[in-house]
Amino acid sequence: MDKPRIVSEQEYRQVRDELLRAEKEATRQLDAIAARRRRLPMVRFGEYTFDTPAGPRTLVELFEGREQLVVYQFMDLGPDRYCPGCTWFTDGVPATALPRLAERGVTWVNVSNMPLSQIEQYKAERGWSVPFVSSRGTTFADDCGAGGGFMLSVFLRDGDEVYRTYDTTQRGVDRLVFANSIFDLTPYGRQEDWEDSPAGWPQRPTYG
Repeated sequence: MDKPRIVSEQEYRQVRDELLRAEKEATRQLDAIAARRRRLPMVRFGEYTFDTPAGPRTLVELFEGREQLVVYQFMDLGPDRYCPGCTWFTDGVPATALPRLAERGVTWVNVSNMPLSQIEQYKAERGWSVPFVSSRGTTFADDCGAGGGFMLSVFLRDGDEVYRTYDTTQRGVDRLVFANSIFDLTPYGRQEDWEDSPAGWPQRPTYG
């Protein structure tokens, strides 16, 4: 594999400082976007009942008494088929972080139109402990706008009323993956064929 060119410490520091200025500007832009996100209006959401390992639970009950709920919608590709992107994303959800979210009033749950039995089988196979419920037989995915795809949604509870305050998909979800964030700091990046990398850098299909 080709490697980055070797330069003096002085040249490295000069080029690194140029990139640092760009990184700081990007951080300021992301902070401004986050501020706008906190000022988004919200829309009332309906009532749904999910199939869970503990029995049927409503959307309100998924909050577990907290005020905020983050839902990752895992694609349903049919029997014995699993979305590699959703799998990669869920692999990156650290179970140790969920109590930290709970401390700030945030509950996390994965939702899928897959039958609960299929979900439980895949959870055991992957070694996941993340909460995971089935929306099969409901219009939840369609009402969220996910349809047959994947999406991340944020909900706020006011008593027994539930409102959606944010949703994102595609690269908006991608940026939340821990491993991807680390890969983006390394010389060879994610080594995927869509990246703008120097000639000779290792690359492969994203889900190859």
